[in-house]
Amino acid sequence: MNAVPYSPEYADIWNAFVAQSKNGTFLFNRGYMDYHRDRFEDASLMAFDAASKVIAVFPASRRGSTIVSHGGLTYGGVVTGPETGTLEYLAVFKALCRRLQESGFETLEYKATPNIYHQYPADEDKYALFLLGAELCRRDLSSAILPMRRLPVRKGRRSALSKAIRSGLKVEESGRWEDFWTVLSENLRTKHGLEPVHSVAEIKLLHERFPRNIRLFTVHGGSDVVAGGVLYDTPQVTHAQYLGCGEFGRKTGALDLLLAHVLNSVCIGKAFFNFGISTTSGGWFLNYGLTDFKESFGARSVIQDCYRLDLRTANLAALDANREHA
Repeated sequence: MNAVPYSPEYADIWNAFVAQSKNGTFLFNRGYMDYHRDRFEDASLMAFDAASKVIAVFPASRRGSTIVSHGGLTYGGVVTGPETGTLEYLAVFKALCRRLQESGFETLEYKATPNIYHQYPADEDKYALFLLGAELCRRDLSSAILPMRRLPVRKGRRSALSKAIRSGLKVEESGRWEDFWTVLSENLRTKHGLEPVHSVAEIKLLHERFPRNIRLFTVHGGSDVVAGGVLYDTPQVTHAQYLGCGEFGRKTGALDLLLAHVLNSVCIGKAFFNFGISTTSGGWFLNYGLTDFKESFGARSVIQDCYRLDLRTANLAALDANREHA
């Protein structure tokens, strides 16, 4: 195994590998990762076998002596192909860790990709981290729905949906990014004192690069956008990257209409619809109101873990011992 730093001449090879991997999504495509390269120093790695064939990629960024997978992404981790078995994976992980040690990194922060995004089982990384002595440093709680096996929504949700229909609201896939961003920004400022992670220019750029993966749906009351949602589509999951609703939309059940449309039409063929996390402060604070809102639609909990590994004391021999025992 040979692990080498990523460089732009590998972009096509990297992207082709991610596209056919068992646990990669379009977030690991260089066209997505590199849009904010001015804010995150890329430290990604690629692993090649003896025949110079790529067998793994590791999206990552540098923060001092710490390598993070990846600072600008919600989740990350080592991406492998469907044909990669556990023993080969352990060898890959060892090669990556050795390269990180040689490059002077002291700590690895590893944001594992939640299982719902895996196209095939892909938990070898968590086992490798366990063998190496990594510690769980963050656990976030997300909420997801199985579109084809939905739990019943609560009575209040059904009433809100009926109100939205009576109010004449309509849902459509839309290009009105600026109008929705006005609604979204006002909603986040008023309720949470926050701004969207992406500017409207950034999200439009990403949509242009990934029009099939990043989609906007808006709810209209007449000609006005009263609510909407930005959806991230991956092979297994439709993820609500942003949901926003104005005052009129809140009074008329606009989000209920939007989510009913998404679950009945957009999520066909998907294993999960994911609302995203409801935790802050490293996972220690659960927003009960937000979680209850998501669960009122029939969503239930999904874990999103982050691990910390001291590379100076990482027990690489444990990976070899497993191979020798086998």
